[in-house]
Amino acid sequence: MARRSKRLMLQGTGSGVGKSLIVAGLCRAYRNRGLEVRPFKPQNMSNNAAVTPDGGEIGRAQATQAKACGVAPSVDMNPILLKPQTGNGAQIVLRGRVIGQTQAREYQGLKPELLPVVLDSFAALCEDADLVLVEGAGSASEINLRKNDIANMGFARAARVPVILAGDIDRGGVIAQIVGTKTVLDPADAKMIVGFLVNKFRGDPALFANGMQSIEDLTGWPSLGLIPFCAAAARLPEEDSLALSTPRPPRGEAITIAVPVLPGIANFDDLDPFYLESDVRLVMVKSGEILPAEAALVILPGSKTTIAGLAAFRREGWDIDLFAHLRRRGHVFGLCGGYQMLGKAIRDPMGVEGPPGVAQGLGLLDIETEFLGGKLLAPVHGAGAQDGVPFRGYEMHVGRSFGPDCARPVLHFADGRCDGAASADGRVSGCYVHGLFTDAAQRSVLLARLGGKGSGVSYDKSLEAALDAVALHLETHIDLDRLLTLAR
Repeated sequence: MARRSKRLMLQGTGSGVGKSLIVAGLCRAYRNRGLEVRPFKPQNMSNNAAVTPDGGEIGRAQATQAKACGVAPSVDMNPILLKPQTGNGAQIVLRGRVIGQTQAREYQGLKPELLPVVLDSFAALCEDADLVLVEGAGSASEINLRKNDIANMGFARAARVPVILAGDIDRGGVIAQIVGTKTVLDPADAKMIVGFLVNKFRGDPALFANGMQSIEDLTGWPSLGLIPFCAAAARLPEEDSLALSTPRPPRGEAITIAVPVLPGIANFDDLDPFYLESDVRLVMVKSGEILPAEAALVILPGSKTTIAGLAAFRREGWDIDLFAHLRRRGHVFGLCGGYQMLGKAIRDPMGVEGPPGVAQGLGLLDIETEFLGGKLLAPVHGAGAQDGVPFRGYEMHVGRSFGPDCARPVLHFADGRCDGAASADGRVSGCYVHGLFTDAAQRSVLLARLGGKGSGVSYDKSLEAALDAVALHLETHIDLDRLLTLAR
């Protein structure tokens, strides 16, 4: 029998206010109370994606929220995923499958056709849940995009879901954020909001008591909580590459791993497990910086726009830095798009990433890549080709790579396939599999080649502990029972 689910939506005064984090924490908190909880985000824009068990593609944040609920991720949790490819264009992923590309202006006209799909996915989730927690996108006050909206108030009103508004005091001006939102919203939209939260507070809460009261007086919305800054949040995957501009402090100095941050960087949560290693200093190298000379390893990460990313790599002069790194006997590893960049050529005869053509690769691996066929999306497992160490991960890429260096694969899949390639001296290698380093044994093997030693710490257990910590933090500072009474 289908459940009579309750529904509640969290919208924000802007991007980066903590919507994904709060939803993940609430998912775990209510699951800990014995409820069947499901996350939902009508429309997401991110190049940090995850693969579902049935081979679909959704935003990484919704996969993390599914983990918080103790369930497998589903394409219904994020029916529309927009993956930016150009300044104003994106790839459209509908219910886990790529259906095409669109420019920002064109996409606005597509929204009325997509709303029924969104509502169908939402209804499917509601059938099996006691509570569905919905995450909005960007800002609730983007009235320039309100017509045909399917991500915030347009969805909330179509699905009749009450809304909680979250503001971020850490960036300053939170009173203006929330009061300004009330000022610009259509009155019918404003009526959907049943209360507000203030996130990322630092200091003495008593000093902001009159601030909370002022927001209540000026908006007519009740305060639902002042959430102090949560340190455990740093252990959860980031959704937006902009967050990479805020460096996490290194836990050690023994081995430096450098990662150039390319404009189309994707699936950068592949790197998060290295923060668990006390012997590793992970350096995210930004535009205008050089690859550090002390690096033992340079990782070229995944990219949504491999050819454009390769051009940016050269503009930054990082190719010169990389060749110098190899002359110092350093190591290089490419992940997915980064792996493709290491080859001799990238061929795009169908114009998948732009005008049809061929781009010259870095030439560090004797392979070539062709962008032909559809996108490969699948969970995979197997063992390292050289060491036999088991791994689990997922494929998410367009293009196939081939050439002499593929005779030295990095991974053997359980289904008999091989993945990746290595140079004759083994100092340059790469593969397509994402999530490879979430396995402690895989990290240990890599660090051993660099003269270090892995911690053996489980990334999955660390993620579970972080979700529990965030849930406890929210339960301490928010009245969860009251939130349930506000859910419809």
